[in-house]
Amino acid sequence: MPSYYGLQILLHPQVYEPAEDTFLLAENLAVKEGDVALDVGTGTGLIALLMARKADFVLGVDVNPIAVELARKNAELNGITNVEFRLSDLFEKVSGKFDVVTFNAPYLPGEPEEPIDLALVGGENGREVLDRFIGEVRDYLKPGGTVQIVQSSITGLERTLKLLRKNGLKPEITAKKHVFFEDIVLITAHAKW
Repeated sequence: MPSYYGLQILLHPQVYEPAEDTFLLAENLAVKEGDVALDVGTGTGLIALLMARKADFVLGVDVNPIAVELARKNAELNGITNVEFRLSDLFEKVSGKFDVVTFNAPYLPGEPEEPIDLALVGGENGREVLDRFIGEVRDYLKPGGTVQIVQSSITGLERTLKLLRKNGLKPEITAKKHVFFEDIVLITAHAKW
């Protein structure tokens, strides 16, 4: 069983395995002591479990039921109790406001065919899921809250930054890693209210 950042993590062939994009987010998390955090598209639960080290409470959501079950097992395996995992299409089953919201966005164009594809395929042009997330996240952020999005340079960073600004957030690129034919970028955006 692999270990990431001191956590034992069970994997499943139908759940996105932590990779460079996950690590970029993991190594730059904005969560602080006492925060309430939300991890959208939680996958194995790794990011949610890392945030739970500092946060008072973390909610991890995923549209893939296999991922939700796997994340619960990973929390149990590591004895982490201040986290909850829930089946939700983005914010569908989420209520309340959060200090930090993280999202490792799917970005490949196309339609998902298998559960694993939900982590990778972002709709016809690769941006549908991300655009929907940006349009809705404002309603789930506390004043001064932070959103962290991991995305690929192939799905239009300028559009993401522009949409975040349009929704009252102040975004900046806070980390970047070149992988194969793309840059994986971490955008950290702060609520201006």
